[in-house]
Amino acid sequence: MSDGAPDTVNTLDPERGTVRIAPSWRSWDGAQGGYVAALALDAMREELDRRTGEAAPVRTLGAHFLAPVDDRPLRLTARTLREGRRTSMSTLTAIQGGAPVLADSAVFGWGGPGPAHSDLSAPPAPAPDACPPLTLPSDLAAFAAHLEIRPANDARPLGGGPRAELLAWLRFTDRRPLDAGTLVVLADALPPGLFALWTVPRPVPTAELTVHFTDALDAAPVEGWALVRIRTEYAGSGWAVEDSALWSTTGQLLALARQARALRNGSRAAHGD
Repeated sequence: MSDGAPDTVNTLDPERGTVRIAPSWRSWDGAQGGYVAALALDAMREELDRRTGEAAPVRTLGAHFLAPVDDRPLRLTARTLREGRRTSMSTLTAIQGGAPVLADSAVFGWGGPGPAHSDLSAPPAPAPDACPPLTLPSDLAAFAAHLEIRPANDARPLGGGPRAELLAWLRFTDRRPLDAGTLVVLADALPPGLFALWTVPRPVPTAELTVHFTDALDAAPVEGWALVRIRTEYAGSGWAVEDSALWSTTGQLLALARQARALRNGSRAAHGD
């Protein structure tokens, strides 16, 4: 995602795709995974645009987090695997300190005629202004200072509730439009659904994140808040599967995401999220 504010990302060498992620984007012991994946999406889109003259809307983004990302120079190397009139595919490798820390892929595709179907309605939720703000602990989620978070029901992180699910309205504090990069960040912004069950935090780093985008963004970004629901579909043997869905204020489905998370012992541990 494009973000040139001095306290977020400093571009060191645009031609080589090298950036530095500021500590304000830290989550636990590394940069927030969604933000890193969004930067990778930008790099793949820009590389495709240089080759074809225009980048089609992104349909799917897949990110594998190999190691935590810190504030050292991060080199993003994008490669277009296929250039098609309808569909293009790209990959990216991110290197930090001489070692790979992220492997990404993306599918870009133009829209066209075809059947339409939607079977995932937005859950009932009060308007964002009617929901109280939530502040996440800065020592665990420094990145949350860039966001406004308003829970849309009674579930809270570490609230000891009955369901492994959280529902909240989210937007950036600068109120930027909901483009694909912004949605990647928001899809990874809420604590894991398991946090709604627990009363004590523990690391649940993301090993893999996949985001599928609807055609809602084909014409232009969507304005306003995103309603984000995250829930743990399954957890066992030290791993968890999480699903997220994001809707606009008008109830339009914007994106779906799935994460594979590792369940760690203790309150802090190094990880790639």
